[in-house]
Formats: sequence, C-alpha cells, structure tokens
Amino acid sequence: MAAKKAEQGLVEQWRGILALHARTQCELDRALHGHGLCASDFEVLDVLAEGAAADGGCAYRVQEISDRVHLSQSALSRLIGRLEKDGLVERAMCSQDRRGVRVALTAKGRTLHGEVRPVQRAVLARMLDEAG
Repeated sequence: MAAKKAEQGLVEQWRGILALHARTQCELDRALHGHGLCASDFEVLDVLAEGAAADGGCAYRVQEISDRVHLSQSALSRLIGRLEKDGLVERAMCSQDRRGVRVALTAKGRTLHGEVRPVQRAVLARMLDEAG
C-alpha cells in the first residue's frame, strides 16, 4: 500500500511539472505574441544572445541550439527559417565543416531580444513564483 501511494505521489508530481510547463508556455506565447514571437522563437534568440560576443560575432551550430532548446532538428530548422525570413538571425556555412550550418543573431535580432527579454523573464518569475 505504501509503495502504491509513493508511486501515485511520483505520478502526481510529474503531472504537476507538465501542467506548470504547459501553463508557462501558454503565458509566454501570449506575452510574446505582440512582439511577433512565440516562446520557442524567443528561446532560440536567447540562446544565441547568451553566446554572442560584444561584436555579435558568435554563432552556434544548429545541433548546439537543438540541444539547448529541446526541439527536433527539423522543427528547429523551420523555426530558424522563419527567424531568418524576419531578419532576426542569419545562417552561414561552417568554415570548419562545410556540411554544418551556423546561426547568429542579426542586429535586428539582438535589438528585439533586448526589448523582449524583460517581458519573458517577468512571465517566468511570476509563473514559477506561483508554483513555488
């Protein structure tokens, strides 16, 4: 009986995490929509911004971004294509490996990230505070 209760508690905890993630994702999508972004778009911009040098010269391989934002490579490629079309990122062939593609923020992408970052962080703080 105790093992069954422990298992049920584990399942309920897991479902609580999933519910918090879903609610937070929806809140982020709502908050970022007015800026032309969804939560996944922002995550990619955020990863790229974290790695950017002062001159904006840093770029990540698509696989490196995929590992950090937890999207499949095909979903990430489509997302990067949209961001590139909007002028927020640029893709270039990797000089070390011609099969690889590197992605970097553009000046427009850095500016938008800087404007939207406080909005995203405020949603995270509120949602995680409510959960805590």
